[in-house]
Amino acid sequence: MATTRTTAEQRSLTFLQIAIALQTLAIFFQAVTAGLLLSSSHGEVLHSVGARVMYGASMLYVLAAILAWRPGGGAPRPILHASGFLVLASVQVVLGIAHVPSIHVPLGVLMFGLSLLALGRALSARSPKRSDG
Repeated sequence: MATTRTTAEQRSLTFLQIAIALQTLAIFFQAVTAGLLLSSSHGEVLHSVGARVMYGASMLYVLAAILAWRPGGGAPRPILHASGFLVLASVQVVLGIAHVPSIHVPLGVLMFGLSLLALGRALSARSPKRSDG
């Protein structure tokens, strides 16, 4: 029974890691397409599509954090981090639509840094060691 629980916990952790990695990549893509906005007619379309992907990735991060949490087991802190990130993503979308680059750009940099930190934390998380004996 302990092996089954460990496997389920490992799957949840892996899903969380994938969700955060996807979010981090989506934010990085947004930085690249923001540069393309200045030099290409396709930049606006790519940045708009990327915004939708980034927002979806933020929602996926919340879902993964909830699924990784175990009542009475895992800590709820990742859910708070993911929810906070979804709030930041929502603000970022509103600022982008409103064309407020003086806040939109620095918030994007902050979000990328926070996402990298969350990814590093998730990748360094260790699953409980199994005792085979």
